[in-house]
Parts: sequence; structure tokens; C-alpha cells
Amino acid sequence: MNPRLFALPFLLSFSALAATEGQEIPLWSRGAPGTPATFPKETWTERGKDGVRDRSVEEVHVPTITVYLPDSAKATGIAVVICPGGGFSHLAIDKEGHDIARWLNSNGIAGFVVKYRLPKNKVGNYTVDTALTDVQRAIRTVRYRAAEWHVDPTRIGIAGFSAGGTLVELAGTRFDHGIDNSADPIDRQSSRPDFLISGYTGGVASDLGVKGELTIPKDTPPAFMVHADDDKVSAMRSIAFYTALKQAGIPAELHIYARGGHGFGIVDNHLPVSKWGDRCLDWLNDRGFLHARS
Repeated sequence: MNPRLFALPFLLSFSALAATEGQEIPLWSRGAPGTPATFPKETWTERGKDGVRDRSVEEVHVPTITVYLPDSAKATGIAVVICPGGGFSHLAIDKEGHDIARWLNSNGIAGFVVKYRLPKNKVGNYTVDTALTDVQRAIRTVRYRAAEWHVDPTRIGIAGFSAGGTLVELAGTRFDHGIDNSADPIDRQSSRPDFLISGYTGGVASDLGVKGELTIPKDTPPAFMVHADDDKVSAMRSIAFYTALKQAGIPAELHIYARGGHGFGIVDNHLPVSKWGDRCLDWLNDRGFLHARS
């Protein structure tokens, strides 16, 4: 395994990087807990321009992961569960999901895009905790099927953007180490991610319906964060999480760029912020995640 793989040039458009989407797998074979017996079909809206996909998904009632595996010659053994944002009313499934997975694949990292249930669905009594349950199930599923997907079960991280960044914070601080007596072997897997990647987090705010204050367990995973100073969602939300991690003695790295706005994803916007992916790979390498484990 190559101990260090470099990002593809960001000048490549994602229409050039686009490949056949990976296999989409339901997270629960018999339906997700708490989902109503009847519900409307998902609504997909194309928002992209100039042939670049930028789809929005609403009314998610069947949570899934879409599997993206890198070429075996480049594979590092790392896996990342990806949580698109969208204010919990929709999912920016391409620019903060599939595009991120393809970028990870180009660097030898497996990507798993989560299509989670939305608290602001028109149907279904869902909360942020519902979305978190879906994300935790995704982590457990990747860990359970690690051998099949050729990933290291001790190097499974989570990445999220905007509202997905909120889920990263929650997944990184409200995990368990598996439900030992569960009849479901997936639920017996740990939901703890091994590292966190948060892009322009929406923060854990009371108006999201999150119960209780955010606390930092002593075994919270290390975190990488990126935000733009001119974001309509204040960078102070990322700063607050970074500060909480540092006060708890958890390794963390935060990059705040002057410009970039909100929702910049991984695409080249001709600003320094578009190089955040390189900095993230540097961080993964520095933390030892890009090195093969013996």
C-alpha cells in the first residue's frame, strides 16, 4: 500500500471524474425503525448547470449507503462514511456526497454515501436523532462488511458538510461500542468512527431538536475541520467544536479560509479554499491513517 497518495488536480471538472455510481444498499433489510408504513416517493431535483450534476433529494424514507471502492492498486484500506448536507430538509447528494466519494476513490480511499432520513420531511416524525441513527447504522455496516469491501475496520472515518457536519459532531461524541446482545450482527458492531472530517458544520444547536448538551468523551476521535470566514453559517460553529475538542485533549485541526462561502464541497472554485482536500490528506497522513496497519 502506498503510504501517501495525492489528490487529483482540482482543475478536473466532476463531469470528467464522473463514473458509474456505486451499488446502493438499504441500511435495514426490513425497513428502518420508526419509518411510517406508507410514505411518498423520494423527490429528486437537478440544480446543476453546464452539464455538472448537482441533485437535491427530499422525502427520504429508505436510508441507504452507496458504495464507492477505489482501484485495488491504489487502495489504502481507509473508508469514509459521507453525510451530505442540506439543512435537514434535503440532501445535496452530488456535491457533498457522490463527488466527495469519487475524490476519495481517486486517492485510494473507499467512500460510502449515506442517504439519511430528514427531520424536515413532510411525512414521518423524524428528528436529528433519527438521522444520527441512520449514520451510525452506516458506520456499523461498513465495519461489519469490512473484509468484503477490503477496508480496515480500525480506519473507518466519517465526513460531513453543513448539516452533515452536525452529524459528524454527533457521531463522533455519541457513539457506542456495539450492542452485545443484539440479534442483528450489524448492531453488534461499534458505531465509533476512527476519525472525523467536518466541512462548514451547521453546529449542534437547540433549534435542531438535539437533546442535551454536546459533551466530549475521552475517546472522541481526532478531527479535521474546514470553514470559510465569509460563510453565512458562522465559522464560530467550527471554532466552538474545535475549542471543545482541545479542552478535552482530543487532537484537532481547523482551517478557516478567508473566502469560499457556504457549500463549496470539493470542486475547484479558483480560491485557496478549494485546496482543503490536500490539507485533509496531509492530516490523514500525519495522523497515520494513510499508512498500512501491520
